Amino acid sequence: MTRVAIVGGHGQVARHLLVVLRRSAMDPVALVRKQEYRAEIEGRGAEMRLLDIEQQDADNFAAAFEGCTAVVFAAGGGPDGNIERKRTVDLEGSLKSIEGAKRAGIRRFVQVSAIGVDEPLPPDTGAVWRAYVEAKRDADAALRDSGLDWTIIRPGRLTDDPATGRVSLGSDVRRGDVPRADVAAVLAAVLADDGTVHRQWNLVSGDVPVAEAVSSVPD
Repeated sequence: MTRVAIVGGHGQVARHLLVVLRRSAMDPVALVRKQEYRAEIEGRGAEMRLLDIEQQDADNFAAAFEGCTAVVFAAGGGPDGNIERKRTVDLEGSLKSIEGAKRAGIRRFVQVSAIGVDEPLPPDTGAVWRAYVEAKRDADAALRDSGLDWTIIRPGRLTDDPATGRVSLGSDVRRGDVPRADVAAVLAAVLADDGTVHRQWNLVSGDVPVAEAVSSVPD
């Protein structure tokens, strides 16, 4: 069975992913900061392990990944104006996850990024948004250069709308909205499909069923 370590395991996308993975016969392991999340995490059918993304190092990440066969980096520094956390969570958390996966002997790595982060930023971009975009951009670049079997999913604006099960997925997909539940479904689908290795795709709501979208994205 594929056992998946989810960094940022109490995040909004991750909580959907725990349920989707369990339904797809994968074994989710949620890595979280707080013991108080245990009842909720286990109620979603996942194992919980403690990991402080900002305070612990790559060796701690490797230990947290023990027994897993894949890593999903789904952490984020949150919607507040804390510029520093864009670096310590969105970038450094990814970098430590990548190194931790290598030390743990895990090759499969799926990362949740954001649409458009490689595009030039306008001069009047706010400092917080700039820090977020640059952190995601640099984390994606590091993963592409890591030598791991990576997939990068770049969703558009995330919503809490119910899952539709239908998406638009591809390297040239334009900006749009997408429910977090549909993002989770795509993450589970790419984990189950070796043809998604070394692929980077934008993701928004669309008309194509998730499984079909993942299996039919053109090169």
